[in-house]
Amino acid sequence: MGQLRWLPLLAPLLLLRPPGVQSADPIQAFVVPHSHMDVGWVYTVQESMQAYAANVYTSVVEELARGQQRRFIAVEQEFFRLWWDGVASDQQKHQVRQLLEEGRLEFVIGGQVMHDEAVTHLDDQILQLTEGHGFLYETFGIRPQFSWHVDPFGASATTPTLFALAGFNAHLGSRIDYDLKAAMQEARGLQFVWRGSPSLSEQQEIFTHIMDQYSYCTPSHIPFSNRSGFYWNGVAVFPKPPPDGVYPNMSEPVTPANINLYAEALVANVKQRAAWFQTPHVLWPWGCDKQFFNASVQFANMDPLLDHINSHAAELGVSVQYATLGDYFRALHALNVTWRVRDHHDFLPYSTEPFQAWTGFYTSRSALKGLARRASALLYAGESMFTRYMWPALRGHLDPAWALQQLQQLRWAVSEVQHHDAITGTESPKVRDMYVTHLAAGMLGVRKLMVSIVLDKLQPQAPTAASSGAGPAGHFALVYNPLAWTVTTIVTLTVGFPGVRVTDEAGHPVPSQIQNSTETPSAYDLLILTTIPGLSYRHYSVRPTAGAQEGTQEPAATVATTLQFGRRLRRRTSPAGRHLVPVANDCYIVLLNQDTNLMHSIWERQSNRTVRVTQEFLEYHVNGDVKQGPISDNYLFTPGKAAVPAWEAVGMEIVAGQLVTEIRQYFYRNMTARNYTYAIRSRLTHMPQGHDGELLCHRIEQEYRAGPLELNREAVLRTSTSLNNQQVIYSDNNGYQMQRRPYLSYVNNSIARVMLHRRLSNNFDWDLGYNLTLNDTSVVHPVLWLLLGSWSLTAALRQRSAVALQHRPVVLFGDLAGTAPKLPGPQQQEAVTLPPNLHLQILSIPGWRYSSNHTEHAQNLWKGHRGEAQADLRRVLLRLHHLYEVGEDPVLSQPVTVNLEAVLQALGSVVVVEERSLTGTWDVGMLHRWSWRTGPGRRRGDTTFPSRPPGGPIITIYPKEIRTFFVYFQQQ
Repeated sequence: MGQLRWLPLLAPLLLLRPPGVQSADPIQAFVVPHSHMDVGWVYTVQESMQAYAANVYTSVVEELARGQQRRFIAVEQEFFRLWWDGVASDQQKHQVRQLLEEGRLEFVIGGQVMHDEAVTHLDDQILQLTEGHGFLYETFGIRPQFSWHVDPFGASATTPTLFALAGFNAHLGSRIDYDLKAAMQEARGLQFVWRGSPSLSEQQEIFTHIMDQYSYCTPSHIPFSNRSGFYWNGVAVFPKPPPDGVYPNMSEPVTPANINLYAEALVANVKQRAAWFQTPHVLWPWGCDKQFFNASVQFANMDPLLDHINSHAAELGVSVQYATLGDYFRALHALNVTWRVRDHHDFLPYSTEPFQAWTGFYTSRSALKGLARRASALLYAGESMFTRYMWPALRGHLDPAWALQQLQQLRWAVSEVQHHDAITGTESPKVRDMYVTHLAAGMLGVRKLMVSIVLDKLQPQAPTAASSGAGPAGHFALVYNPLAWTVTTIVTLTVGFPGVRVTDEAGHPVPSQIQNSTETPSAYDLLILTTIPGLSYRHYSVRPTAGAQEGTQEPAATVATTLQFGRRLRRRTSPAGRHLVPVANDCYIVLLNQDTNLMHSIWERQSNRTVRVTQEFLEYHVNGDVKQGPISDNYLFTPGKAAVPAWEAVGMEIVAGQLVTEIRQYFYRNMTARNYTYAIRSRLTHMPQGHDGELLCHRIEQEYRAGPLELNREAVLRTSTSLNNQQVIYSDNNGYQMQRRPYLSYVNNSIARVMLHRRLSNNFDWDLGYNLTLNDTSVVHPVLWLLLGSWSLTAALRQRSAVALQHRPVVLFGDLAGTAPKLPGPQQQEAVTLPPNLHLQILSIPGWRYSSNHTEHAQNLWKGHRGEAQADLRRVLLRLHHLYEVGEDPVLSQPVTVNLEAVLQALGSVVVVEERSLTGTWDVGMLHRWSWRTGPGRRRGDTTFPSRPPGGPIITIYPKEIRTFFVYFQQQ
């Protein structure tokens, strides 16, 4: 939910017809009843269920059953599932099934939530769609075919590809830049065929409808009343419904005295909208946030109004009908109109007015964003680890039902937080706390599951924890690689002793380094170099030692040498680099300016090129008083002036070790400050001989520390280089594709729009009324990997590096007592390995209770066999993603053919491979998406997936394709 501009209806006497529509062409208005329910924004899910959400479904189901002409669309699944599982009676459940069968109740999108499109990752978008679609298909045998993405703050070019892969026939959005929307309205260009992926192009295109300036809410102003129009049930009241049933701001009831006025107002608005679209079919959304909690009064007023308009259709020039979104799109599709094509460009950033750029939410509640990403990565690892535990045969004592419960809890938590008022940081503090609680509980459950899997593999005689009364003899660390590639990387553990001996599962010494911790006093960072095959683990023993032995690393003072540089004052002009300190590995030499303690330049060895690079922290001082001008808040970033340096002095340490050299820069607000507000920790890795660490060598890992901030400050890290980029940068769309962004000169809001952290307070009534404060005193630690090199080098490494950063190895750390626990070494595990241009997007056991044969599943539902089936543990969900665009790399951009029997042989003998739609609910052989005419002769009937050999384990995946499969193995 965000701020909407309420626009008045046109005067009733204004009569407009769209260009190209003759006077004889009737305008048909499709009135789509809906409730935008906002899973978590100002109130928690439990509070919303009590106040209004449960009543929406209870009253809507009751009222739809009373009028055959009535319709309703349901969007997000979280509230509906809570109502279905905990509120709905058997009779109501029967009515829901009947309404769905008749097409009078329709689920659109069907995901757990309506996810944000700017700050979410593709993996998590797919997850939340899969969770919602799985529930709907398992429960009702239905598969949503249309999207209703009306409230995310801007639109990503990933979205059309995602929804096309999910099997949708059409997509509806709303929030795009206000001036662009005005231009598109004028040109009747709000409807188009969107080809979001340059590599997939028309293969995964989707028809897209952008709502006009009124957006998804019914226009509230009516000229004959001082109350809002068409909201007869008023506004929801918290914490629970009023006992007398009287709600604030209830619209005037429709009566014989005012029905003509109501009809004229609605018809005028329909005609105004018709002028902005290409056909005489007009979508008229009826509803808004938290509406239809009393559907009885809503329909009781709208029924006679629609009847009145239709009885005067000839003179009014408009006919009206209740409709689902599918009704509207089917009517539009039947017209066989030729539509414009939009390419792979997105609709970001989003602005609503000249000084309202909605880019603040990119960084609002950075700590929540970080927690959500860590939870997603842990879930990803837990899914594949459990799948490997179950196949080729379950030999341990773990209860699979309990394991699925742990995974399901985190699936829901990660899905929930993708909501456009969750991960965006635009929710109230108590709702933020709700998300944190759900994520923390889910992460704890999956960690317990992973530990249980490990303990189940331990040899019985091996002790795993310190015995009573005795201190630990050291630590053991199990490091799991969740990627289907062999990964060479550094893992960091925190230990309490300065001298250690690190050995692997075979007892061999392991390259390692110990140094003073930057975050934990009296503790040490232990860095271990590890190489782990795909979907496998390594086990290490870490023991304290008193003297130097083979494999022993002593404290940082002797092994990781620390060079300290005193604080340097900020200078208005930086010296030209008279005193440069080099830090090198096999790929780079980083030169640090000893006069400023800032980075000076980087020499990249392969291209033999030096690039000037400087980094510093700056802050925007923003206004919090609406009387003094535009403000920044959870949504908006509205700086009044350019950013200023947030530091006066910089201290620096260089910690040099055999594995890693670490550059630590500390930024102080002034020369006498005791504590630093910002820090950069940069790592360059030195690869020992015999290790293949291409990705590791070519990245400079930087971890930033920002906070706590002063009030009304927005913090940025500015990286300046001597590269001539022609004022063009490339930014990421949801971890799926890159967007080319040339410099644009803005008359308003001309300042840069991306930051690290923010802390805000303002006196805007809207923010105060909903407690949307952002007085965030947290400290955040974002991590970035810097790759520098030729276009060919970075193009080859960037995609895999992004995935490796997203899914770093998971470390399970515990105490030892006596003998180390024995686990199979890598030579005893059979790896799962994919080619370097393919990413294993998911390998899991969903536990769905439906047959993948649609006819069989439909028959089971029709016979009433619901909830009787057990979770299917045989079905493995596999999703593969080609990482590269067409032409991006001469080798890695090629189609790749893999034999799933060979790739998955570690899990057993593959018996059946079924290709499915993105969320698994369609057999792709049965999925026939609509085609929309885009030029003469371009309409070919229904769109199908590219021609592929039927079934079989050998598959070819083309650039940017995402392919989903059900895989069944031979049971042992």
